[in-house]
Amino acid sequence: MLQNMEQIARAGDLRRRILFTLLMFAVFRLGIYIPVPGVDSAALSTLVKSGGVTLFGLLNLFSGGAFFTFSVFAMSIVPYINASIIMQLLTVVIPKVEELQKEGAEGQKKINQWTRYLTVGLALVQAFGTTVTLNRLTGVVNSPGIGSILLITLVLTAGSVFLMWIGEMITEFGIGNGASLIIFIGIVSQLPSGVSTAIQYLQAGTISIVEMLVLLVIAVLVIAVVIVMQEGERRIPVQYAKRLVGRRMYQGTSSHIPIKVNAAGVIPLIFAVSLLFLPQTLASFFPKLSGVAQFLSMGQPFMVVVEFLLVVAFTFFYTGVVFKPNDVADNIRKMGGFIPGIRPGRPTAQYLEKVSSRLTLIGAVFLGLIAVLPYLIFAVTNIQVFFGGTALLIVVGVALDTMKQIQAQMIMRNYSGFLKS
Repeated sequence: MLQNMEQIARAGDLRRRILFTLLMFAVFRLGIYIPVPGVDSAALSTLVKSGGVTLFGLLNLFSGGAFFTFSVFAMSIVPYINASIIMQLLTVVIPKVEELQKEGAEGQKKINQWTRYLTVGLALVQAFGTTVTLNRLTGVVNSPGIGSILLITLVLTAGSVFLMWIGEMITEFGIGNGASLIIFIGIVSQLPSGVSTAIQYLQAGTISIVEMLVLLVIAVLVIAVVIVMQEGERRIPVQYAKRLVGRRMYQGTSSHIPIKVNAAGVIPLIFAVSLLFLPQTLASFFPKLSGVAQFLSMGQPFMVVVEFLLVVAFTFFYTGVVFKPNDVADNIRKMGGFIPGIRPGRPTAQYLEKVSSRLTLIGAVFLGLIAVLPYLIFAVTNIQVFFGGTALLIVVGVALDTMKQIQAQMIMRNYSGFLKS
């Protein structure tokens, strides 16, 4: 590790990227302590002490504790992630968006601009819904009124937009995906609080040392399974025939197509949480729906089942968006390749779709179980666990991806990377 650190220190550009990323992390963490004007954050303590696994607890985890202090970053970068997901889905529904995606850098620039506009819209709706809901539950607004509500909504929206800018700066000038790293830092920052809560449980006798050790063993096993599922893939062998290009004859080669077990990553989990927040948001606009929103609140048995089904369904849908067997089969045919034992063209596409569907089923069930893991732990032990499977999946996935990007940067400079083969 010390040798790797020394190699990074000698790589000037890589060192600057890492330092810039750390600087943006510092800005994000400082913003956690800037309160929203006109809000009594102490009123949220009743919600924190109410117990149970709630949607607000998950939002607080993603925001690095900013939600329960109701700081300017309380909405975190979730609106931007949702806007990015929606724009990706629109490439399937709207042909014009799909054409822009195929135009290269200029088309992507236009899509990014639309994503920013959509982020502002989603942040406004989410901020207004959250403010009204929290005020109804805890009286968080000091002077309830349309003026105060709108001011808080604008401040929360500005905070989300600023985090979107930080994420884009990290992606361009730093290391890794900026939006994912912001959520990663938010989750990791809650580890000391989680350890403190565990100690309080032990001191209060809520949980015994043996039960705590069992939970730690379960956590280690979950981390191991998450790593295996994140890195798991099926490699489809592809054989390429000899090709004559100009006057040169290229020998036939063999390669493979990697199809990941969890091709969708953490996107289905984040999007499912956003959809589950929809009843609360609608109830803020239409008070008559508050009873329905209460029935559909997080932690209820019905909603646990709904969240599991949403994650499974969206995993299949998103995997279908990012992995297109017809396009892959067509590219293989154009390059003069074939899968041994499978005819080129449509049979290849059908074979790839069959393999992808089976792998996606495993990944979808895995993601669904990861999503409902905190509820299962709470039902069995009556212990409130926000740092559950979803958080572990995000932390492990982002950490692995960032390590690979650092390794790629070091390999470009003829250095050995972190990940040894």
